Amino acid sequence: MIKKLLIANRGEIALRIVRACKALGIETVGVYSTADANLMHLRFVDEAICIGKPNANQSYLNINTILTAAEITGADAIHPGYGFLAENAEFAERVEEAGLTFVGPTADHIRLMGNKVSAINAMKKAGVPTVPGSVGAVTLHNAEEQARNIGFPLLIKAASGGGGRGMRVVERFEEIIGQVQAAKQEAELWFGDDTVYMERYLQNPRHVEIQVLGDGNGNAIHLYDRDCSLQRRHQKVLEEAPAPDIPDDVRQPILDACVKACKLVNYRGAGTFEFLFENNEYFFIEMNTRVQVEHTITEMITGIDVVVEQLKIAAGYGLSYRQSEIEIQGHAIECRINAEDPVTFMPSPGTVTQLYSPSGAGVRFDSHLYPGYEIPSYYDSLIGKLICHGQTRQQAISKTLQALDELVIEGIKTNIPMHRDVILSDDNFVHEAQNIHYLERELLTANKEKANL
Repeated sequence: MIKKLLIANRGEIALRIVRACKALGIETVGVYSTADANLMHLRFVDEAICIGKPNANQSYLNINTILTAAEITGADAIHPGYGFLAENAEFAERVEEAGLTFVGPTADHIRLMGNKVSAINAMKKAGVPTVPGSVGAVTLHNAEEQARNIGFPLLIKAASGGGGRGMRVVERFEEIIGQVQAAKQEAELWFGDDTVYMERYLQNPRHVEIQVLGDGNGNAIHLYDRDCSLQRRHQKVLEEAPAPDIPDDVRQPILDACVKACKLVNYRGAGTFEFLFENNEYFFIEMNTRVQVEHTITEMITGIDVVVEQLKIAAGYGLSYRQSEIEIQGHAIECRINAEDPVTFMPSPGTVTQLYSPSGAGVRFDSHLYPGYEIPSYYDSLIGKLICHGQTRQQAISKTLQALDELVIEGIKTNIPMHRDVILSDDNFVHEAQNIHYLERELLTANKEKANL
C-alpha cells in the first residue's frame, strides 16, 4: 500500500482525499499557497508544506515545486484531485519518472483522452457511439468541405478545450471560415493548442456520463451513470444518479461499451465517459481521466468509495469489486454550492461568519468551510457539495430541498437560492429529466420576472 501521499490540490477535494487516506492508514502531506494557510484539510494531514504564492501558476500548477515538496516530505505517491494538474500528462509522467506513484491513469491515457480528436477516434475503434463530425482536425483549408459533409447547424470545438471555451455554433455556410478562425484563436489563447474539430450540433440533448474503474491490466467495471444536464455556461450546477428516464435496454449497451473501451486500452484508475443523449441515442463527447466533482452521487447509489478505489488501484491492488456485485440503490442528487451572487453569478469571496451544515440519514455536505474561514479570490468559487440520497428520485428531491433550507452560510453570497427556488421547486424538473438548455432558460425567466416586480 502507499505509505505517504501528497495531495496536490486544495479545498473540499483535498479534505475528501485525506478522509480516504485515513480509512486506508496512509499518511498524508498537504500543500498550500500563501493564500491558503488556513485550509481545513491542513489541520488533519500528517505534514503540510507551503508551495508558493496565491497565483496558481506559482503554486498548484508548478510541477517542479510540487515534486520538490514530495521529495522533502518523503511522499511516495501523489493524488492530483480534480482541476489544476489532474489531467496534465506531463505532470503524470514526471511523477512516475521521479519514482513516485501517480494516483490516476498513465500519461499516455491522459494524452489520448485529453485531445478530443484522438479520444473520438479511439472511441470509434472501441465501438462507442460518437457525434457525427469532422475527420481529424479542422483547418482553414478543409473547413468548408468538412462542414458540407456534416451539415448545419454544427459545432466547432477546441480539441484540448473545456468549459465552453473555443466553442462556436455555426448555422450558415458563409460563417464557417470566420468562426473556425475565431475558435482557433480562442483555443490557442486558453489552451496553447489551436486545434479544433467540428461535429453535428444536437438541438436538445441531455448530458449523461458513466463512471468507470480500470486496473490497468485489462480489467474494468462501471458504476452506472449520472445526469449532469443542469448547466450554466457549460459549467455543471446540479447532478443526479442514476440518470433518470432512460430505459434499461438503452442504458445497458452503453455501459457495456464503456467497459469494453477501458479494457481495450488497459485503462487505469477512475474515469468518466461523457455523452450527449438525445432521442434515446448516446453520442460520446469526451472522457475525463480523473475523479469528478460529482463522484459523490455515484458513491451514494453504489456504496463504493471512489477515492479509496483510486488509491487501491494505484497501489497495485486491482479492482475490489466484480461487476455482478454492483447494484443501484435509490437515487442521489448533488448541488454544487458556489461562493457567488445568485443573480449576477459574480464571485463572492470573503469571510464565512456563520455555518450550519444539514444532517440526517442520506444527507452529506462535502466542504472545507468553517466559521471564520476567509474564501480567497484566486481560485474556483466551488465551496461545497450538498449530496442527498433517497429511495426514489422524488424522495431525493424532497430531502435536498429540506437540506438546502437547513444549510446556512453567512458572510458571503451563495447560489443556494438558485438550487432551492429555481431548480428544485420547478415542476418541470421534478417530473422529468431536462436537457442542457433548461437551466439557462429558467434563469432567464426568473430574472425577467424579478425585473417586472
